[in-house]
Parts: sequence; C-alpha cells; structure tokens
Amino acid sequence: MPDLVSVNYRKYDGSLHWNLRMRRLGEDDHGVWLGLPGGGVMRKGYGPMVPIACAHVVLLPRDAWWTAAFNAPPRETEIYCDIATPARWVSSHEVTMVDLDLDVIRKRADGRTLLDDEDEFAEHQVRYGYPADVVAEAEAAGRWLMEAVEGRAEPFGDASKAWLDMVDGERP
Repeated sequence: MPDLVSVNYRKYDGSLHWNLRMRRLGEDDHGVWLGLPGGGVMRKGYGPMVPIACAHVVLLPRDAWWTAAFNAPPRETEIYCDIATPARWVSSHEVTMVDLDLDVIRKRADGRTLLDDEDEFAEHQVRYGYPADVVAEAEAAGRWLMEAVEGRAEPFGDASKAWLDMVDGERP
C-alpha cells in the first residue's frame, strides 16, 4: 500500500483551495518529496476532480514560505512554485499550508521565469487582511524564488529529476 498524503492548500480565511492526494516518495536536504503520476486528479475546494495529464512531484521544504511542483514533459510549465505559509504536518498523512497567491513559474520551452498573480496578492491583502509580517514573508519568498529558479540553484536544477523518475510513467 503506498504511503499517501493529503495535500491541502487553503486560503487565508481557512477555506479549502487546491487539494489532492500524493504518494510520499522520500526526503532529502531540500525537504519532503511527494509524487503523482499522469492521470491523477486534484480539485479546487470541493469542486469537481480535475485530471492531471503529466506526472509531477511536489517539494515541501522545511520552514520555507513556498512549495514547488516539478512537472514532467510535455507540460509547458516546468516548475510552478506557490508562495505559501510554511507547510504544517497535521499528521503523517496530511499536510496543509495557506496559499498566498503569488507564484513563480519557469516555462519549459524557453526557460523564462515569471512572477505571477501580483494583482491577486494585492487584492487578497485587503480581502483577507494579511498581516504586515505575512506580506513581508511572501514578498521575500517571491524575490528569493525568482533568483533561485531563474539561476537553477538547487532544488531548481537537477534535484527533482530522480524523484520525478519515480512517478513518471506510473498509473495513479
């Protein structure tokens, strides 16, 4: 029986956001790695299941204000980082964090790195009343991620390859 983990991203008001179940692959110096083969599903809140065509792995770093998804080809987004509160393990089979809207994305075709959803981040600062320290941590994480992802600093270089190989080609 695979070691499955419920991954629950929430919004600042506590409402359920993106959520899925992933297999625990292991842990290294970068954090905990979870995987989902192509054909797996996720859902937004309590909405319908959304199929995921390509395999991907998620890195949950220790005490960092982000998570990172590394996608198998041919997915056009190679890396997708959610700026979020540090992952909190509710149990060995459930992890949760608050999605703070900002995302850092690296495109596969040309390697461009983008900071996305700055407008949503600004809007949600007002809507949810993000405290100043949360805003500062999110902005600092965005700056750090832009530099690290663009510069291919680990874990944004080759660190994900072995983990992704563990799930690419599997069936959910």
